[in-house]
Amino acid sequence: MSDEGIQKAAILLLSLGENEAAEILRHLNPREVQKLGAAMAEMKSVPRDRIETVLGEFESQALQSTTLGVASEEYIRNVMTKALGDDKAAQVVDRILHGGDTAGIEGLKWMDSGSIAELVRNEHPQIIATIVVHLDRDQASEVLGHLTERLRNDVILRIATLDGVQPSALKELNEVMTRLLSGSTNTIKKTALGGVRTAAEILNYMSGNVEQSVVDAVKEYDPDLAQKILDQMFTFDNLMDLDDRAIQTVLREVQSESLILALKGASEDLKNKIFKNMSTRAAEMLRDDLESKGPVRVSEVEGQQKEILKIVRRLGDEGQIMLGGKSEEAFV
Repeated sequence: MSDEGIQKAAILLLSLGENEAAEILRHLNPREVQKLGAAMAEMKSVPRDRIETVLGEFESQALQSTTLGVASEEYIRNVMTKALGDDKAAQVVDRILHGGDTAGIEGLKWMDSGSIAELVRNEHPQIIATIVVHLDRDQASEVLGHLTERLRNDVILRIATLDGVQPSALKELNEVMTRLLSGSTNTIKKTALGGVRTAAEILNYMSGNVEQSVVDAVKEYDPDLAQKILDQMFTFDNLMDLDDRAIQTVLREVQSESLILALKGASEDLKNKIFKNMSTRAAEMLRDDLESKGPVRVSEVEGQQKEILKIVRRLGDEGQIMLGGKSEEAFV
């Protein structure tokens, strides 16, 4: 969910009654609840026309929605079992529905990143890596941001070389969290988490200088591994690899002010690629805004670039765009 989306959702919830808002929040994941709660708390006053616009958009989208895609856990489990068989289905469903193997870690998702970092900073780096791979990538990045540079680099290296999580590691992890695993370890299968892609996805959410520090540290340990991580990362410059249709899809999701700030640190080639995928008038306005925009902090530019990359990755995951050479499959 983009920052603009969070603001709109917060306005919608504040416009509803307490019971209705609570019922909606009950269906969201921990990160969404945290972000919406913070946005609602910071919202002091909202112009009436802004509220009417948000409610109008919600009504329009609601009228277009159907019940398709609203499935119970039992329905998903039955479909997967029929399609894949008992063993394969159990692994897939547990991964999708966050099975009970990670009960202790699921509780962490309701905590803020600073508190999680404080809780784990004195644990062994391998334990921290095991915890972090279970968190959402942006939350994992924030947690690592609170650790020392040396510890952060060590943890990322361990994530990149992590070949799944064994039951014994999960048991030790839950003991660290003072929670017990449900069921016997004999019935728990190895969980396929970690690896180069996970490390790259977490790094994608880090600021430029921190990201470079981690990559340099991994490079000293294993240059080939560092290159594999870099190959899996999608940076702002990689927008050049997207085709015109994909760029147009991305631009429809990006707010103009965010785009202006992000392009302040972009190459001329990338700016021109963006311009050519806009209407002539829109491109002229963007050029004028870029020229009139004064000096901007590098951290602001990087922050907006990261936000746009979140949108790009989401569109890629949804299959709306293909992320250039990063795709494992090609069309002919």
